[in-house]
Formats: sequence, C-alpha cells, structure tokens
Amino acid sequence: MFKRIWVAALLISMVMLLYIGRLAWLQLMPGSSSAAVYSRSSSQGGWQRLSVMQRQRNLVLDTGRGDFYDRYGLPITGETYSTVALFPVRGDARGEKEELAKLSALLGVTAEQLTQRWDAVREPIFWQTDGNKGPVRLSDEQVRQIKRLGLNGIRVLPYRNRYLPDFEAKHVIGFTSQHPEWLMAEHPDELVSGKRKLTEQVGGAGLEKSLDMLLRGVGSTSVSYFMDGRNAPLHGLDLRLTQPGNRYYPLKAITTLDLKLQNEIEAYADAQGLREGSIVVLDADNADIVAMVSRPKLKPGQFQSADGSEWENHALKAVAPGSVFKLVTEAAALEAGVTDRHDTFFCDGEYGKYGLSCWKEGGHGLLTLEEGLAQSCNIAFATIAERLNAFELQSTANALGIAHKAGWHRERAFGPFAGPLRLLEEEEAGALFAPAAKAAETEAVQKRRGKEAAMRTERKRAASPAPVDGGVLAQSGIGQRDVRMSPLQAANLIVTLLNRGRVMEPRLVSEIRYASGQRMVKLPAQRAQGTGGRIKPATAHALLRGMEAVVDHGTGRSIRQGLWAVAGKSGTAETVRAGAARNHQWFAGYGPVKQPRYAIAVLVENQPPGSANQATKLFRGVMDIAARLNKRQDS
Repeated sequence: MFKRIWVAALLISMVMLLYIGRLAWLQLMPGSSSAAVYSRSSSQGGWQRLSVMQRQRNLVLDTGRGDFYDRYGLPITGETYSTVALFPVRGDARGEKEELAKLSALLGVTAEQLTQRWDAVREPIFWQTDGNKGPVRLSDEQVRQIKRLGLNGIRVLPYRNRYLPDFEAKHVIGFTSQHPEWLMAEHPDELVSGKRKLTEQVGGAGLEKSLDMLLRGVGSTSVSYFMDGRNAPLHGLDLRLTQPGNRYYPLKAITTLDLKLQNEIEAYADAQGLREGSIVVLDADNADIVAMVSRPKLKPGQFQSADGSEWENHALKAVAPGSVFKLVTEAAALEAGVTDRHDTFFCDGEYGKYGLSCWKEGGHGLLTLEEGLAQSCNIAFATIAERLNAFELQSTANALGIAHKAGWHRERAFGPFAGPLRLLEEEEAGALFAPAAKAAETEAVQKRRGKEAAMRTERKRAASPAPVDGGVLAQSGIGQRDVRMSPLQAANLIVTLLNRGRVMEPRLVSEIRYASGQRMVKLPAQRAQGTGGRIKPATAHALLRGMEAVVDHGTGRSIRQGLWAVAGKSGTAETVRAGAARNHQWFAGYGPVKQPRYAIAVLVENQPPGSANQATKLFRGVMDIAARLNKRQDS
C-alpha cells in the first residue's frame, strides 16, 4: 500500500518537475527564430511577452523623427491630423450591418468594398483612398460620427504626417526611405540590440540624410489593440498608447530657409516652365541659404528613372558656368596686375586662334574692361586670360571659394556630432583645369603658402607652374573647357564680392533645439576654411560696378525695370547631351543695388542653342518676389 503511494507520489513529482522546467525554459530562454537576430532584446521575457504579443496588434502613429522649421519658426515638415485605422477583427465581431453601412458611407465606399478590404487586413492599417498619398484626412464631423458608431476594430487616431501637403517636397530637405542594406552595414550592433529595425525609415538625401543620427529620435509612438485568440476584441482593454518618456524629443532643426519665399519661387519657376535647373537665394550679409529650388521635381516614393536622378539637387551639381566665370577671370587679372580699369580691347568678332569667336557677329569694336564685362565680350576675356598663368587664375578661384565645396561644414566632432559634419553632403566641388593640370597646380599653391617674398619670387620666375597652354587659358577664361561651378558656388561668389572678398560658407541650419524649445546646439555662420587668401576690396568693387553696367546697358538690360534695381552677370555655356548640342543658361547677381539683401544664382540646363536666356528672366522674377515679400514684412 505504502509502496504504491510512494510510486504515485514520485510520478506526480516528476511530472511537476517537467512542467516547472518547461515553464522556466519558456521564461528564461530567448526566442530562437531568425527574426530574433535583430530583435533579441524584445524576445527576452519568454512566454509572458509572447502571449501578450499574440493578443495585441500595434500601429505606429508617430515615428518620433525630428522636424524642420524655417527661419521664422514655420514648420517645413510634420503635421498631425485625424485619420481612421482598421484592425484585423473578424467580421462577425465588428458590429451591426447598419452601423457598418454608415461607416462605409462616411469613408466614401460601398459596404461590400469596405468588407473586402477589411477581410484582407492581417496587420493594422490606416485607411487610404485610391490615389491618396497617405492616410485619409477626417473632418471634425467625420470624426464625431465615426466615434458615435461604436464599432469594434476601427478607431479614429491622430496621425503624424511628415511631408506637408500644401507644397512640394524639397531637394534641400530631402526624403526618408527604408534602407536595410545601409543599416546592416553601418549599424549592425544597434540592430542586434533592438535599438534599430530593418524596416525603419532613414534619411535618403538632403538634410534628412546629413542629420539622420539626430533626427531619428528616441522611439516611436504606437497604439495597441487587444484581441483574443479568435480575433475578437478583448472588451475592457481596448487601446493602449505607448510613447517615449523623454520630454526632450523629438528635436527641432531650425533652418535658414524662408518658407514663404521658397514656396513662391517654386510656384513661379514651375509657371515659367523650368524643367531642369535650379535657383539659389543667399543672404547677402552672411551667405545663409534663404531658398534653394531644384528641378525636376522631387517626388518621394515615385522615382521613375533607374539611376535615381530625380533626387539629384541641381543647385549642388557643378556644370560649365560660361560667362559667369568671367568675374573670376577679371578678378585674377586685376589681382595679378595684367590689366586695369582703363585697359582697352578691340573686338572684331574673331580671336584669330583656338577657334574662338565672340557671340556678337562682327564684334563689339573698342571696349574698356568694364564694358567688356557688360557686353560679355569673349575676345576681351580670352585676351586677359592669356596674359595670366595657370597659378594666378587658380589661386584667384581658390580665394573666391570656387574651386572646392562651398557649403557649411565642420571637420571635427562638436556638440552632439561624433564626427565631421557637412550639411550639404551631395554638393560637388567646383573645378578649373583637368586633373592632369591639377597636380602641378597643387604644388604651386603649396609653394604659395610660404613666405610672402618667396611667393613673389615664384610668380616672377614661373610663367605657368602647370602644363596649361594659351588655348586652355583662353577657353577657361570664358568659362568653358574644364571649368565647373554649381549654382550654390555662383551665388556664394556674389556674396564674396559684396563682402569685399570675404568668403563665407553658405549655411542651411542655424540651430537644433529640444522639443521644449531649449537650444541643443548652435551652428554659427562661419568664414570658408582653407580658401587661400582673399582678393582686394578694390577688385571686388570693380566687379560690382561691372555687374551694374551689365544690367544698365549690357547683356542684362532686359531686366533693368523691376521692384528693385539689380546687378549681375549672365552666362551661356555650350554642352552636349545625348549627342546633341545644348546650352546651360546662367544669371548670377544681387539686389537691391544700393543696399544688397540677396545674392541669387539661376541655372537653366540643356536649352536649345540660340534660345533666349531664360535664366535672366527668372532672376528678375525671383528678385521681384523677394522685393514684394520684404516690403510686406517691413510694413
């Protein structure tokens, strides 16, 4: 008798030990699925966490990503509106047919269409209409009526939309997208720890990319809807909101952009038919970027070409500048003393070598240096370019900030940034000579950084420190051959001249703030780094007077009339596209003339040869928009 009792007790104890061991294994051991490789921390907690996950369905309402604001505090990204979300609740648990019919009418579909879409739901989704770019926007009346229906598995929720619908996406801001390959390559440890997920949105271009590490925030806000094992709602639990507990996030990036000006310029450029090119507006005092427009339009998520050319910011791409570069050539000639304001040139339309001719058939006749710039005479500028050597032309381009990237950057870590920071990562450097000549140019520039006496000796001794002949100099002097400049660099050149030769770095973000408004870090306006000296104020003054002559009676006289008196330099650069001859049309200048507020560069790319300079017309229109908006602000 006692033996049977002992055996039974032993068997019961063994079974209990097995259950206890199984429960301990479920509780203490991590999940073993392959997905656990990138969410190991979330799998800790065993059966308790898994059992809850089986009963809840999550939907992200706000990724927690930081937003951008313009210089006046207007939001560029980020808005919250009411929308409706569907959860995968089985059909007979949703509610009465009459109520479902009312819901379908409110959503603008038939009851059958609503049922079909709802039956297909496996994970929570926001309701979207065909052709809509995001979750449907509900009016206050729709919100009130949907809430009054009292249906299960559908809820009105606040949704955080990143890109505002009132205006176009902007290349300078960029876009976000999923990029799992980049995350696996750059942040494997954070994926393993669960801090990041392969499906999260990361910056793909523009400021979204350069500031991604700060903007991504500290976590998302999501809502959980609880259901039983048969996909019926668990009454009493309903919705649970989960959000980060850090009151300092999301961050606010305060840009230097003027949103109203930016949007009006975009609308104007589209109305004028700008299909390929860009417009850059800089603050004349410190080179802050006030507006930056690029075309073709950026349409996040709707890229058509295989090479992704839609997201290229044309304001940062370096192309042939044509006659705009004559400003650099004249500066180099004045600095080197090979010409002066009283010098004269005779243009009969033909240079007589290198196949060069003037754009004006028959020539301009006798010209002073200032008139040569006003009339954009190729003969005059090829002549003074050949008087220079490559070192003199290159060093002046360096001093004016042309031969490298112009945008604001830091080489060392500062503030919250663990490494170097360049706000405009996609910017291309300018160029003057082909790579073969650049090696010798670099050596000459290095010599130039020695003592002043040694520099003067080098200039006298070396006619040209680089293997550049007269033909290269003549063609480079008029902005052709290997010369390259971006619209940002062209606009910054104008700011440099307005500031008597002082080169600034165009800034796009002035500061980053916490959610509370407290400043996290300031990105100060700063002078360009490593430009190699500066031009004389007298040289800058002569170029500004020449640009006034361009508009007063030269190649830009068609835009003389407007709200502000303006000055500038037009340009046309020959290029080839798909085997066909094309022209890049330019205009870079400033206004108003007496008290300059803005420096503007306009580029219209790949125009048919012989067509009117559309960039000049766009410049006048943009300056008038700026004048009108400034008058409104001042009044």
